[in-house]
Amino acid sequence: MRTLYLLRHAKSSWTDPGLDDHDRPLNVRGLDACERLVPFLRREGVAPDFVLCSTALRARSTLHGVFPALPVPLTVRYDPAAYLAAPEKLLALLRALPPGIERPMVVGHNPGLEEFAGLLAGSGPDDQLARMREKFPTGGLACLSFDIAAWDALTPGCGRLNLFAVPRLLQD
Repeated sequence: MRTLYLLRHAKSSWTDPGLDDHDRPLNVRGLDACERLVPFLRREGVAPDFVLCSTALRARSTLHGVFPALPVPLTVRYDPAAYLAAPEKLLALLRALPPGIERPMVVGHNPGLEEFAGLLAGSGPDDQLARMREKFPTGGLACLSFDIAAWDALTPGCGRLNLFAVPRLLQD
């Protein structure tokens, strides 16, 4: 059984209109979301063995913010192809992972991440599926499992949504 964690970057700042989109930092709400996620990730046993992260500052900062909850050592690949990636691109990136990686985490952006999660999730708790498909907010985390031997066998609908969490709904 393979597990995929999809983490949308936390809320970013728009205070500097001259800043390139790629370089926008997290705002106060985004930093708070990361703090809320850390104990939740620990409690839920979120344990990626590899992270594929967008090169955008807000994605890198989100990963940095939740890093205390993740296992070490942990291989992280910052990939420009993950920046604002469409579902097809995310699918290609995951299919290219070596078979030894069993629990990758993708830290990315909407709308691609939300569409990708919806594309993969063929089953799961109805309430969580509906919430995830309705909106995948900043800082949102989806955990999906797959009964596949390797990532190159990943196909639409073959995943089961096991968990969907939104930072604003997490207890302090």
